[in-house]
Amino acid sequence: MGLQCYFGGTTIQTLKLAAIPASSRFILKPISKTLVLNSFSRHNYVNCPQRNPFKLLVRALSATAVQTAPITERLDNEVVKPQWKAAIDFKWIRDNKDAVALNIKNRNSNANLELVLELYEKMLAVQKEVERLRAERNAVANKMKGKLEISERQKLIEEGKNLKEGLATLEEDLVKLTDELQLEAQCIPNLTHPLVPIGGEDSSTVRKMAGTPRDFGFLVKDHLQLGKELDLFDFDAAAEVSGSKFYYLKNEAVMLEMALVNWTLSEVMKKGFTPLTTPELVRSSVVEKCGFQPRGDNTQVYSIEGSDQCLIGTAEIPVGGIHMDAILAETQLPLKYVAFSHCFRTEAGAAGTATRGLYRVHQFSKVEMFVLCRPEESESYHEELIKIEEDLFSALGTLDMASGDLGAPAYRKFDVEAWMPGLGRYGEISSASNCIDYQSRRLGIRYRPSEPTPASPIKGKGSLAPTQFVHTLNATACAVPRMIVCLLENYQQEDGSVIIPGPLRAFMGGLELITPKST
Repeated sequence: MGLQCYFGGTTIQTLKLAAIPASSRFILKPISKTLVLNSFSRHNYVNCPQRNPFKLLVRALSATAVQTAPITERLDNEVVKPQWKAAIDFKWIRDNKDAVALNIKNRNSNANLELVLELYEKMLAVQKEVERLRAERNAVANKMKGKLEISERQKLIEEGKNLKEGLATLEEDLVKLTDELQLEAQCIPNLTHPLVPIGGEDSSTVRKMAGTPRDFGFLVKDHLQLGKELDLFDFDAAAEVSGSKFYYLKNEAVMLEMALVNWTLSEVMKKGFTPLTTPELVRSSVVEKCGFQPRGDNTQVYSIEGSDQCLIGTAEIPVGGIHMDAILAETQLPLKYVAFSHCFRTEAGAAGTATRGLYRVHQFSKVEMFVLCRPEESESYHEELIKIEEDLFSALGTLDMASGDLGAPAYRKFDVEAWMPGLGRYGEISSASNCIDYQSRRLGIRYRPSEPTPASPIKGKGSLAPTQFVHTLNATACAVPRMIVCLLENYQQEDGSVIIPGPLRAFMGGLELITPKST
């Protein structure tokens, strides 16, 4: 997050996450495994300790796989038509059954592979029979074009009628089978990067560690106490107005949010990213296509009753949909976006000390990076996103997260965590995921290579190369509330004041210090 190296002795940790199944990333749980990264300090500020207190940690994110069930229901064994269809390679799944089954197991997904394969074989059989009956119907129609005896013509008419009726029934069965196959197959998670550790969160591996938490030398306050004494938050009024886990920011906290957003945007734009603001209500089908679960008891998504719209939990969703059902020219790639939005999450199932204050809330501001690229480039852009996060937070280090802790859409995922003195541990502030073609197959985003593929020319298409699915990646550049928690707690001073990190001061009118209000 772009607080550059100005955080002095900041410690950041980078971890690699395991593959994520079909839904992305609503990996809303903080990663408990933490790593300490190198601290850095390019500049010293007035009253700023030599060792920067802002400790960051980047670690591979491994959220429990979230099954993404399409918005459909089965009533009395009747299959409801899915609202959308993913371009799933069923033949590849069948031919790689053992590998797919193992991946489902490693990702703790409850996808029913046996049912998918059974439905696929049934669909192929019915499809073959449909083609046979169509051929017979055409043959009968051709015979009737010639000169025939009345009895022979009548016989062919009857035969054609029977074929038509039988064909209609089979075609109806084929549609139902195809729909049911889609519903079941959409639950199969993404593939997993071969270097991802197998297992639960405890299987995550640390790749690099550096730095140590700040030694304050005085009794540390958490961000709630600091916010109260500095008059920065009002949770009580927000609870009356909106409910629990909502808040008002006040005074310098408002300026701090704006500074974080504007500073982050300006830094990421220097890397060639196009800035966006996005819709914050999207169709539920787009939520699903991005790999999130918009319905169910444990969903993290707010759905609008009486409509097919949902509030977004991340700008990844509307940005992912911006090129939905499009064929891009290869020369357009990569497309790199940095989007600001408000995010809304139910935080279903969240409990414990890590839910207090700003750490886990229902609404927050966030800056998100999103990349669409050619398949062979996605790993390098994943590294670029991580590097941007590390530059923004200033640190270095990685941890491979285990496969059982990844979300559905991610092929590989990284988390960034920062030292939070109020919690006495590291807490997640960022993540970076490579979803390869998982989302693009669902969103229908393809590109056409500039040069045709000699080995597989397309008949009737001249010299045009066949289209391919793009790869998509996403990464958090700044999740504002978590960053405010880190800054307040790590930059607090013994007299109760909080130092403003140097990079943000120009975005806060030159303010260097937040001090208690005089009464």
